[in-house]
Amino acid sequence: MRSDLVIIGLGYVGLPLAQEAVASGLTVVGLDVNESMVGGLMSGVSHVDDLDNGDIAAMLARGFRATTDATCISSADAVVICVPTPLSGDGVPDLTAVMGAAKSVGDNLRARTLVVLESTTYPGTTEDVLRPAIEAASDLTAGVDFPLAFSPERIDPGNPTFGVRNTPKVVGGMTAECTDRAVDLYARIVDTVVPTVGTREAEMSKLLENTYRHVNIALMNEMSVFCHDLEIDLWAAIDAAKTKPFGFQAFYPGPGVGGHCIPIDPNYLGYAVRSLGYQFKFVELAQEISGRRPSYVAFRSQELLNEAKKSMNGSKVVLLGVTYKSNISDDRETPARPVAAKLKGMGAEVSYYDPFVDHFEVEGETLPAEPDLGEAIVSADLVVLLTAHDVFMDEPLLGKADRILDTRGSISGDNVVRI
Repeated sequence: MRSDLVIIGLGYVGLPLAQEAVASGLTVVGLDVNESMVGGLMSGVSHVDDLDNGDIAAMLARGFRATTDATCISSADAVVICVPTPLSGDGVPDLTAVMGAAKSVGDNLRARTLVVLESTTYPGTTEDVLRPAIEAASDLTAGVDFPLAFSPERIDPGNPTFGVRNTPKVVGGMTAECTDRAVDLYARIVDTVVPTVGTREAEMSKLLENTYRHVNIALMNEMSVFCHDLEIDLWAAIDAAKTKPFGFQAFYPGPGVGGHCIPIDPNYLGYAVRSLGYQFKFVELAQEISGRRPSYVAFRSQELLNEAKKSMNGSKVVLLGVTYKSNISDDRETPARPVAAKLKGMGAEVSYYDPFVDHFEVEGETLPAEPDLGEAIVSADLVVLLTAHDVFMDEPLLGKADRILDTRGSISGDNVVRI
């Protein structure tokens, strides 16, 4: 059966894209190797935060279908690859999923079908890695027999304001004609399409966005250490600075960085730079600062307990929120894990409360989950706010805690100390 679009990879990037494409009137097929995920979607069950079961039911009613059968590519006008691109154990980009997708595309590709890569990666991947893999499997030539482009995903899970449709979409093709085909596709799905020079520029734009954030968050984390020692309220200073209508953008300190983007994406740029024989010192320094942030949270926790004449060893420490950002269940690369590990290593009895997370492992062991927020707060020697879920912000029970270390600068009170 013919389709307008096949989306390979139905995770937090591919599934919202599929939803918006379906809502725009496109015939969409989702392709994934995860059989249970595909089965769940076909049964109307969502597995990502930004879509609920009702959203999946609406997609199915409009003709969306999910499959593990890659032959669906052979009848598609366009294919968009949204597979994971993690780092390997030694910090090198792992393009296993991209190469698997390339093989599936190449085996089933027909002439004139548009192919777009959305997975975050280092500049050159689309033309130097994806292109030859597809060409070898298909006997078709990119830029001649089929258009090839890159368009970086800009999904921000849990963002109530910006989604797929109203976030500008950057597109860069291997040739001008490739760019035009990709622009035509995305113009049917999103409000604003931004064509750029080529695939490398599009790949670089994504890494630039997240490296910029990574470096500035690290700057604030470093400044928070100095400001604490100088008895300066950094949050008040930031609030004052951001009243300037030009030349300043507010970033804030926290317990560390998490998710797929900020801890991972700059490494892709660093990898590309190292291949040229250079060091990317800004990224390396930001990674160093972010890497030691959980230790600083543990130190400040110990400092608060010492002020109360309590030892960390044997104290009950409750972590509020263990996901990497507020109001979602995603705990990839969350700083809560190393924070919990540091506190446990110092002898604390560590547990957590997070309405978004039923099960949380730290160094191979399940961290105890607190079933009741009120009881957890009252019984804790120290509460550490790691994730500012909305459900915590106006919670009057927080006022009953002996002491709270707020790593997000989100709450206030006589019993609250900001990191």
